[in-house]
Amino acid sequence: MGVNETITTIVGTVISKVNERQTTDGVNLARFRVRSTERRYDNQTGQWGDGEQLFVNVTCWKRLADGVVASLAMGDPVVVTGRLYTRSYEAEGQAKFSVELTAVSVGPDLTRCVATLARNRRQADRPDSTPLDTARAAEGLDASVDADSSAAAEAGSGTARHAARQTAAEVAA
Repeated sequence: MGVNETITTIVGTVISKVNERQTTDGVNLARFRVRSTERRYDNQTGQWGDGEQLFVNVTCWKRLADGVVASLAMGDPVVVTGRLYTRSYEAEGQAKFSVELTAVSVGPDLTRCVATLARNRRQADRPDSTPLDTARAAEGLDASVDADSSAAAEAGSGTARHAARQTAAEVAA
């Protein structure tokens, strides 16, 4: 990040398909669009209502792009952090602009969903696979973590979270 960049976090919903591609240099890139809708409480009616909306084009690079492609779909609630800026362009003879965000972090909004985590192993640990391969193979890791977590929770021997962490560490070792 540079000096005087606008770093922000946006909480919203993925409203487009996650598009993936590679640059000519072979760098992975993912793009999607997020809508963030302000919620306001009306004291007179005692009801919550929608306020203004913000639409942002999000770009993710490298390992973040791999994780986003493997994890997100249209309609998913997300929290996105990155560098916010506007892009000017001309369309049909008119000057236009769009709000853009180059993401440094993307995750699920756990106030609106539940997520199952599958950790990616570093490439140095598995030189024969890419982060995307690891993310796609994560179902096997998820199954063992879920099974051991459920067994630990049923047996009452500690929390399911501790068991899941321990199982993930054993699998990674």
